[in-house]
Amino acid sequence: MLRISELARHFGLSRSTLLYYDKIGLLSPSGRTDAGYRLYSSDDRDRLATICSFRQAGVAVDDIRRILSREKDADRAILQRRMRELGDEIRALQTKQHLLAKMLQVRSLAELPLAVDRRAWVEMLRAAGMDDAAMSRWHTEFERRAPDAHYQFLLALGISESDALLIRKRSAQALHG
Repeated sequence: MLRISELARHFGLSRSTLLYYDKIGLLSPSGRTDAGYRLYSSDDRDRLATICSFRQAGVAVDDIRRILSREKDADRAILQRRMRELGDEIRALQTKQHLLAKMLQVRSLAELPLAVDRRAWVEMLRAAGMDDAAMSRWHTEFERRAPDAHYQFLLALGISESDALLIRKRSAQALHG
């Protein structure tokens, strides 16, 4: 039997993580000492190893609980959804990578225009392989993360205030729709 600190240290977790897992019923100790300290068995250790594997794959804690509770077909559906999410994340990262690669092809700052306008920006995005759908996702993500900065960026490209507001509105609708 292991105490909470020993088990946490074994997996490189904090004690508070194990307390949280206990609180939400994901990993409860098999026993307690006379003084009330939590004790974990080898089965508990194996369960935590499974939990850690799912967490490393980016599976949400609530989904892990569903999988471990053996809900009918939950594991397959959850893992397939996570695979789709990872595919989306990979594609988004590849798009960013291509954009950066194209930007790096510029040999010096002297080759960059003094001001980047709407046309130049769209040309750079297209050269990086972004289509209209990818650009729309880019605006949606920018609006989600930093709406004020997104608005200021659009204005800095020389986009009219009415067009900038329209782009922001479409981006916000995509977030919520």
